[in-house]
Amino acid sequence: MATYKHLTLSEREIIERLLKEEYSFKAIARELNRDCTTISKEVKNRVIFKKKGSYGRAFNNCLLRHECIYSKLCSKPDCSQRYCKFCTRCTLVCKEFKKEICDKLQKPPYVCNGCNNLRRCTLEKVIYSASAAEKEYKTVRSESRSGIMIDEAEAQRLDSIISPLIHKGQSIHHICSNNTDTIMCSEKTIYNYVNLNLFSARNIDLPGKVRYRPRRKTAGSFKIDKKCRIGRTYDDFLAFLSENPDTPIVEMDTVEGTKGGKALLTILFKESQFMLAFLRDANTSSSVICIFEKLYWELGPDVFDQLFPVILTDNGSEFTNPLAIELDALGNRRTRIFYCDPASPHQKPSVENNHEFIRRVIPKGQSFNPFVQQDISLMMNHINSYTRKKLNNQSPHQVFSFLYGTDILKKLGAVFIPANEITLKPELLK
Repeated sequence: MATYKHLTLSEREIIERLLKEEYSFKAIARELNRDCTTISKEVKNRVIFKKKGSYGRAFNNCLLRHECIYSKLCSKPDCSQRYCKFCTRCTLVCKEFKKEICDKLQKPPYVCNGCNNLRRCTLEKVIYSASAAEKEYKTVRSESRSGIMIDEAEAQRLDSIISPLIHKGQSIHHICSNNTDTIMCSEKTIYNYVNLNLFSARNIDLPGKVRYRPRRKTAGSFKIDKKCRIGRTYDDFLAFLSENPDTPIVEMDTVEGTKGGKALLTILFKESQFMLAFLRDANTSSSVICIFEKLYWELGPDVFDQLFPVILTDNGSEFTNPLAIELDALGNRRTRIFYCDPASPHQKPSVENNHEFIRRVIPKGQSFNPFVQQDISLMMNHINSYTRKKLNNQSPHQVFSFLYGTDILKKLGAVFIPANEITLKPELLK
């Protein structure tokens, strides 16, 4: 019988109508397929009280009103009543006043809705109104779901765990994923607490809360020799994937500090979101070729072929010599390079999105000149150990290790950073 759901407005309207027809609580419960106590509690808790009289008779709920002989007790000059038993204000000052309560209200249904004497009664009315009951229900429901449901001690405990990690540049998703048994709150709840300034960390400290100024749109232009793109366009890339659907994809891009200074070559393994970054003294084609030559001989031809079957990159001038990367010194193919359409960074979204983590540590516009490769490797270890929601709350380091093993990670110099020690702030490299 019980539905474990709140009463609706239509059900309350049925209750009001059946009360006027003098139905009992049990009869109403059968009509609505509800428990009898549900109906009785609804009626007793949602009634309204009306102090009004009947047709031609003023409100007066004094027990002695029929024998009352007093007059002008209220001392109001504008009182038009000859006797106090016809007045609505005299009961407030009369010392002999005794409140009368109708005997019918002492037993079910506890309301005046179905009373036959309602037109002649001058006592206080107890009425069940569906609209008033619905309004009160919504108010109580809203109040019960607002505010903070933790005490000061619990707030301080959560603050001591969450705020230091936020100040390290960690997101709330990462913190909650790696401290579930300690925090015991949902991400939404923690976001609400931060938004209500319950913690020492503020919204400005959250990496995803600050809105960045939109980039200026500039007309796209070809930065590489068009001949390099023959057979390597984005349409060719899609055609290759349709013929080889299980091929792992690697996305490649460049991150610049200041013009003319050092730059980063970023290589992202899309399947695991694991990203490598290499510091170069200049953003040139030869520097990119040198990095791939080094990777080829350090990893070995077999491992290199396994990790880099297909590379998707943009139209930067540093990628103008694809053959030097695709073929080894003996002319053997070791990878394939394809280019995105001009001004289409959305075609390689994974590496573009992962640049956000680099910018948390090295803000845009800051030069890479003060850094060495050890600094960049340290930053990438923290980024690759950072939990990702799209990876089922695993880090890219963990997923890459599962797919390719720990030996390859050692060759790449990757080190796993414990979740609560990850820092994605400029302080990491200071």
